[in-house]
Amino acid sequence: IQELLRVMRTIDDRIVHELNTTIPTASFVGKVDPGQTCKELYQSLMDAHTNRERIIKNCISQTSAVVKTLKEEREKAHEDAALLKQLRKEQTKLKLMQSELNVEEVVNDRSWKVLSHLIVMMFCPNRVL
Repeated sequence: IQELLRVMRTIDDRIVHELNTTIPTASFVGKVDPGQTCKELYQSLMDAHTNRERIIKNCISQTSAVVKTLKEEREKAHEDAALLKQLRKEQTKLKLMQSELNVEEVVNDRSWKVLSHLIVMMFCPNRVL
């Protein structure tokens, strides 16, 4: 799942590059609608963030169910070392998924700040940030 998330976070990792290549320079400003370009980039970010969050929460839900089942089985078979090992493995996976949700929040926040800054600079060029 981490590899999938890494690939899916490409838009966030390259947000400055995306902005530099999609927002027109002064010489191209008449040929490209910056408002439409920002809207499309905004929608791409929203879709990416929504999809990643959905995937992470789905994994958390599934792993939580597995952990619950393993805990119930563990209650019945205290001496089963293999079961304990599997339970710990699933608990570790669950913690990893929960930390990915926190990482997602940081990544999303950074992207929105960059996009917001650009929008302010494009539409309010005389504003001091």
